[in-house]
This record gives sequence, structure tokens and C-alpha cells, in this order.
Amino acid sequence: MKAMSKNYWDILKEERNDLRLMKYDLRLMNTKTDRLKRLASSFVSIFFILFSFLSNAQVTSSIDSTKIKIGAQITYKIQVEADTTDLVVFPEGQSFSPLEMIESYKIDTTKNNAKYNLVKTYGLTQFDSGHYTIPRQKIIVGEKTFYTDSLKVEVNTIKVDTTKQGLYDIKPYIQVEKSSSDWWKTLLIVLGILLVAAFLLYWFIWRKKPLTEEEEIALLPPYERAKLALKKLDESDYLHQSELKGYYSELTFIIRKYLDEKVYDRALESTTDELVSRLNLLKDGNQIELSKEDIRNIETILKRADLVKFAKSAPDVELAKIDRNTIDLEIDHVKEALPEPTEEEKLLDQQYKEEQQRKKKRRKIIATVVISIFLLLATFTGFVIKYGFDYVKDTIVGNDSKELLEGDWVNSAYGFPPVYISTPEVLKRTQSEAIDTISRAKTTYFSYGTLLSDINIGVTTTKFNLPDSTKIDLIKAASGGLKIFENNGVKNLITKQEQFVTPNAQEGLKVYGTGDFPVPLTETFVKGNYVLLLFTSGNIMHSVILVWKEDDVYADQIMERILNSVELKKEE
Repeated sequence: MKAMSKNYWDILKEERNDLRLMKYDLRLMNTKTDRLKRLASSFVSIFFILFSFLSNAQVTSSIDSTKIKIGAQITYKIQVEADTTDLVVFPEGQSFSPLEMIESYKIDTTKNNAKYNLVKTYGLTQFDSGHYTIPRQKIIVGEKTFYTDSLKVEVNTIKVDTTKQGLYDIKPYIQVEKSSSDWWKTLLIVLGILLVAAFLLYWFIWRKKPLTEEEEIALLPPYERAKLALKKLDESDYLHQSELKGYYSELTFIIRKYLDEKVYDRALESTTDELVSRLNLLKDGNQIELSKEDIRNIETILKRADLVKFAKSAPDVELAKIDRNTIDLEIDHVKEALPEPTEEEKLLDQQYKEEQQRKKKRRKIIATVVISIFLLLATFTGFVIKYGFDYVKDTIVGNDSKELLEGDWVNSAYGFPPVYISTPEVLKRTQSEAIDTISRAKTTYFSYGTLLSDINIGVTTTKFNLPDSTKIDLIKAASGGLKIFENNGVKNLITKQEQFVTPNAQEGLKVYGTGDFPVPLTETFVKGNYVLLLFTSGNIMHSVILVWKEDDVYADQIMERILNSVELKKEE
């Protein structure tokens, strides 16, 4: 018994020693853990201190309110303090989902010493009540990336006191006038260009310009022109400077020019002997009543001029003056010797003048047409280079799809719960209500065009009478939509499908592809594209139908814009 008791106490002592050792080991481990924590904390502090030295940028974000009503705007600000040499890139686009960005304001920049303080402001909203979180936003400063903190926002509904505000049925649609576009500005620009071109053509071509001195002299009769030339010769400095060669050249040109126009049409290019011989022949033939003495005087002066010009003869200045007076006198004699023009000659002269006027007018018309065509071609070429040939052609000739694309678009909601969509024309309710007697489904239709039109846009809302546990099969619904295509004569349908997510994060099914669509009242087919968007919300199914021609680039842009605008609001 004693032996057993001793063993018991020995065992108890050993266990107490073991317990003390375990406590010591535990204290030692806690001490090491505390040291590691302090060391890690030191490393973290050192890291943040080093990071603060390495990064010169500071990024903060804020909102003006954490609670708003449905549809109200939140002002979201991102403030960045960075070096003046850093490139700062702020988030763009719908990166604030589930909230929607409705406006992105310009960056407000202020300079503080060697740094810039940049403030970027966004307008955000949400049309569904609930609690939302604005996700972290990515900002790039230089080569570094920063993220803002996420922020929580509460969107509250607007309560309506039904005791004071009655509820009414939806009003029927009414015909509204399409808002005016800026077509008049384009018209004013075109008219301005045409007026400027017309003014330039009038000023430089059709305007009666004041005649120059040379033009006025050219319009004078030959006799008066010769007399005026002699007067200008008297006013020259030839004789004062003893420039007899120039003086005689001008003097003989005056008499030759007059003879060329009134007597012999080759007087300017004939030699002296040839011209004198011709004058004698005309006298002998009684075609001109010019005396032998007059011919001899002309011959003497012409030969003396030839000696001055070619043999360097130098007659006296007084002789040159006498020769000038002789030429003046001979011009008078030639005029008197010329026979009076007959009525026929006067008529021919009048016809000649009229023909000259017609030629002049014809030249103006040709110049106007050529310049106008050149301006039109230059303008057309410029627009083709900038916008492309098809765009310019469709602008001039006209294109229905282009007019729809560039017209005033309509943002509206259709059905209930509403489908928000932007379209080039208002969708009209084609049928107030259609009820399927088998499934008791109620459908409303809104559309522009028909399935066989060049462009067809449709929105339908179908409410099924189904048990709560039953879900709508979108794939079967899509098959039913394609069956409608086939029933309308569409052939060779090629089908693809994928998930579709709206800008407000509503998910649905997208069925799209191509097919051969029949042309009404003919037996021909055209290649076309189609898109079916299907969404469900409880026992309600929404569908958006888009159909357009395959080779219509404007219709492609229309449909892309429509698809980017589709949004849904779930029934609450």
C-alpha cells in the first residue's frame, strides 16, 4: 500500500513538473510571437514610409450624399494630387455599375507649388431602390495604379399617399410633331456658298468692267485712233532726246496701221515697195481716189524711215517734224479718198459687231459653266475624301436609313414593367392587347415598320398566368419567334445565341443571325439580319425584335445604337 502511494505521488510530481515546463514553453512562444508581431509591424511601417517617399501622388474619392431618391443625382468626386509631369488617367464609361453614369464633367485643375490638384466629377444615378456599392475606381498616375475606396449608397423610393393622389389608367398615345432639326443651318451654309460663288462669277465675268485707256482707244474708229496716236507721238520725248529711230518707227506704224485697217489688210507686213505698188494698183483700179502726189509723199516718208531704222541715217529734227505733219495730212487724204460704205457694208459691219458680242457672251457662258462644274467637282471631291463616296451620294440622292440615323431620336419606355429603348422614331402600339386563350398570356406590341420592311423595330411585353414555381424558358420562346419568321416566308435562317447584358446589368438571351427575307408583292428575296432580345421578370417576358437589310451600313449603325440603349426595370 505504501509502495503504491509513493508511486502515485511520484507520478503527480512528474506531471506538475511537466505542467510547469509546458507553461514556460507557452510563455516563451508568446514572447516570440509578440516579437514577430512587433517586427512585422515595424516592417509594415517601414514599407508605408518608403511607399510614401516613392509615390508622390495622393488619390481620394467622395460623394455628396449617401442617401438619395430614385432618379436623383449623386455627385462623385475623385481628387488626385500629382506631379506636374505625371499623366493622370481617370475612369471613363459605365465603370460605376450598379449605378449609372449620366454625365462626366471636365477636370478641374489647380496648381499648388510643383504639384497639380486634379478634381474629376461624375454625375451618377440609379432608378431602382435598394442599397448599392459604388465599386473601387482605377486611376493611373504616371506609371502607377491607384484604387479608390468603395462607397455605399442608399436609394429610397418616393412614397405616394394614395389618399391624396389618385391612381389612373395609362393614357392612350397621342400623335406628336417631330421636333425640328438643324437642317436650316445646313441650308444657310449651302446658300451662303452659292451666293459667294455667284458673286465671284458676276464680279469677274459678267460685270461690265470700266474700260482701260488701251481698251477705250481700241474701240475708236481707225481714223480717230490714228489721230490720237499722232498726238501721243507729239507728247513723247523722241525728238528731245534725238531718238529718230524710235520716232520714225512710231510714225510709220501709225500710217501703216491706218492703211492696214482701211485700204490694204497686209500693209503692216508688206515692204515699202510692196505697199506703194499696192496703192498704185488700187488707184489705177479706181478703188481708191488717192492722188499720185499723196502716194509719192507716203513712199518718201516710208523710205526715209527705212534708212533711219536700218542704215542708221540721221535726218534733221525739223525734217522729222515736217514728215509728221505730212503723215497727218495724208491720213486726212486717205480718209477723203475712201468711198462711202454702202448699206450692205454697213449691215455687214453691224452683223460683225453683233457676232462679236455673241461670241463674247458665249465665252462668258462657257467660262461660267466650266467654273461652276469645277467648283461642284471640287466640293464633291472634298466631301468624298472626308466622308466617303457612299455617304456623299446618299446625302445628295437621299437614303431613308441615313435620314433615320441622323434624325432626332426618341428615348422612351414601352410596356410595364417598362423597357427603356432609344429609337429613331416613336414605336406605335400596333395592338392594344392580345390574349392567348390557351396559356392566358397577355401581350402588348409596340413597333416601327413590319417584319418585311427594310427596318423593323419591335418591343413586346407578355404576361403569363403561371404558377410561382414555373420559370419561362427563353430558348423555347426564341424558337417561337423564329417560327413567326418562317410563317412570314423567311428562308435559310442562320441562328446564333449568346448572353446579353443591358447597361443596368439586366441579363437576357440574345438570338441573332441572317436570313432571306421576301420582298412584298414579288417573288424575290433579300439578305437580312435579325436580333431577338429576350428577358424575364417573374411571370413577365420582354422581347426586342430588330430586322434590317444586310448591306445597309446606316441600318447597322441604327441597330447597334438601339442595342446599346436597351434597359429594363424589374417589377417590384
